[in-house]
Amino acid sequence: MNANNSKIDIRSLSLEALQQHFTNLGEKSFRAKQVYEWLWKKSCFSFEDMSNISKELRKKLDENFAINNVVINNSQFSADKTIKNSFKLHDTHLIEGVLIPTTERMTACVSSQVGCSLTCKFCATGYMDRKRNLNPDEIYDQVVLLSQQAQQNYGIPLTNIVYMGMGEPLLNYANVLKSIERITAEDGLGMAAKRITVSTAGIAKMIKKLGDDEVRFNLALSLHAANDIKRNEIMPINEQNSLKALAEALKYYYSKTKNAVTYEYIVFNNFNDELQDAVELAKFCKHIPCKVNIIEYNPISFADFTNAGEDKIDAFAAYLRKQGVITNVRRSRGKDIDAACGQLAVKDKAKEEVKNTAPVVQALVS
Repeated sequence: MNANNSKIDIRSLSLEALQQHFTNLGEKSFRAKQVYEWLWKKSCFSFEDMSNISKELRKKLDENFAINNVVINNSQFSADKTIKNSFKLHDTHLIEGVLIPTTERMTACVSSQVGCSLTCKFCATGYMDRKRNLNPDEIYDQVVLLSQQAQQNYGIPLTNIVYMGMGEPLLNYANVLKSIERITAEDGLGMAAKRITVSTAGIAKMIKKLGDDEVRFNLALSLHAANDIKRNEIMPINEQNSLKALAEALKYYYSKTKNAVTYEYIVFNNFNDELQDAVELAKFCKHIPCKVNIIEYNPISFADFTNAGEDKIDAFAAYLRKQGVITNVRRSRGKDIDAACGQLAVKDKAKEEVKNTAPVVQALVS
């Protein structure tokens, strides 16, 4: 909890609500707009740094409001220049975010929940409990900190944001959309929605809601099997969200947004790597315009899965391409620091005092 529970989390307020608070404090409402700009456009984490605000007002703000900003707890640097960060929240929870540099992109991979409730069998996050949802400002802060890290270490601005870290974004729907609104707004970070991808394990009713809200960002579905029996085995969420239900939801989403969808597919050795699996995936791809990202699997200690051989992966991708499916094979980044897809996890703090690194990020660059 915040150190002073009587203080209002200022970034939980809309501009209109903040203006009303300023009026109640005997301040002119236009001052609220100045403060709002400091908070969201200038990413200011301290009232004291708001230089065009009087000292008297800064003191009043400090007495009445709190900025519950995220801070970097620990950073690890990979040989491939990937940077894994554990972030500390105001209530001491830890989450993780990853900065992924490639020749074409500088991508921030962010978390949307503390932990996860979906228990996907191949992902270390699935072996954690979900503690709580992240607030919009906590997601926004991850982007700000990773953006600063990109500039400080590589002199390159962020080009992309992927919601592929800890948690299921569509189970934190309102806060995720609010964070994207702040990230894309002119009085926020001003990033283009088309540079943002939200990844879901597949919650049909929420995919439909994305369609109703006519979102402009990209949607990725962690598919990993186009066969209900296999998908049920590795992703229990499929038992309530069958492939048929997902196909219907995706068709509805596409009818509303006209946005193609990305399917993420990890090819597991001797599980979903045969020609028949590729046939089933190609058939699923016919529902709406899409592309497939084949993801290299990164083994975790919790599970027995291993990555399929390169020959199997190449044959799998070749079949999809012959069927007219746009297919990319993605090699993992940051494996040497456990920053790759599905590798990171909160560990027992008593065992992890030295590393002091936390939660899981699926660093999948779409």
